[in-house]
Amino acid sequence: MIIDVKYGKDGVQKVDIPDENYIGTFYPKDVECGDPDEVIGASIDNPIGYDSMEDFLAGGEDVVFIVNDGTRPTPTAKVLDALSKRMDLRSARYLIATGTHRDMTEEEYNFVFGSHYQELKDRIICHDAKNSECVNLGTSKNGTPMEVNKVAVDADRLVIITSVEPHYFAGYTGGRKSFLPGVASFRTVETNHKLAMNKEAQSLVLEGNPVHEDMMDALEVVKGKEIFSIQMVLDRHQNIYKVASGALNPAFEQAVGWANEVFSVPIPEKAGIVISVAPYPMDVDLYQSQKALDNGKWALKEGGRIIMVSKCREGIGHATFLTQLSSSKDPNQVLENLRAEYKLGYHKAAKMAEIATWATICAVTDLDPELLSNANITPFPTVADAVADALEADPEAKVIVLMDGSVTIPRVE
Repeated sequence: MIIDVKYGKDGVQKVDIPDENYIGTFYPKDVECGDPDEVIGASIDNPIGYDSMEDFLAGGEDVVFIVNDGTRPTPTAKVLDALSKRMDLRSARYLIATGTHRDMTEEEYNFVFGSHYQELKDRIICHDAKNSECVNLGTSKNGTPMEVNKVAVDADRLVIITSVEPHYFAGYTGGRKSFLPGVASFRTVETNHKLAMNKEAQSLVLEGNPVHEDMMDALEVVKGKEIFSIQMVLDRHQNIYKVASGALNPAFEQAVGWANEVFSVPIPEKAGIVISVAPYPMDVDLYQSQKALDNGKWALKEGGRIIMVSKCREGIGHATFLTQLSSSKDPNQVLENLRAEYKLGYHKAAKMAEIATWATICAVTDLDPELLSNANITPFPTVADAVADALEADPEAKVIVLMDGSVTIPRVE
């Protein structure tokens, strides 16, 4: 079976998997999508918890939209297309929820804002976790200082545009995540993400997930604020499947149900070899691509090999986590080192080191092979080379391919 594996924005790598070893290629489920303008418009015009968006905006003197950055697939531009028929887009400001990511490139600004970019350019503020002025709103139950961008705190109307899909330690993206980590201070994000070291912090889990609970606390401290959300669930082709608009938490709950319909994918059995792809734009760097590894582990047998495929266009990302992964050839020792003192990025290293204690991690990237080898990741120049090596080691191994590994959660039926 010859499989075309996506690599980068437009690239493809071919790999020939013997039929007797091949279980299948799994994607988020195919669902029927309507016209995006109609789907978004119908949701905005029938919001949960509000009579209308027009009523919500009425009287607002400082309207701020919080939108995702260019590393997320959220089709913000399509929402702005629909909103432009219902309001003057220049009556608001636009705060980019970068979390701790860098500022966006010009290409990413054009991706996020589409045809509206030039018109809105002077209304856009990019959150900088280390330098933006943040307001301390108290402390969460878990002890996280709640420091949020002053632009969001001062706004008298907040509109959040986001998308909801599984997330490897927050349970799901979307909703409350626009605040924390979206527009929170570096200290707040670092303290929150330390909770990701807990085993309860995993995909599809909200109840008892300390990271999610912390994010919900972040919303509690601004609970008097007027918030309207537009939360999308995409299909595997990044078309808009469903949209929940209105009050933040009820819309989030509705979107989570739809996200499960798309991204929780049944597989017949676990495999000895899992190819998990981080597709564009999730292939920006190793730090982001790690999600494909974490999701792929749910399809992998103990003692198996997982092959992460990601161009890693901009390199490593947070160098901190790679330094920790490279601190020992023994992943158990890496985990011990990580528990001793936490810094942002260590949660990624912990999730990767945990997999390395029971499986072999391989990667096909544009990164320096020596960097990967030092971090207990076996590098390969192509997917075909990685699969050939795995099958040579275990000719009987079964193979599963996750073509959108960053958001596919495989579950054995």
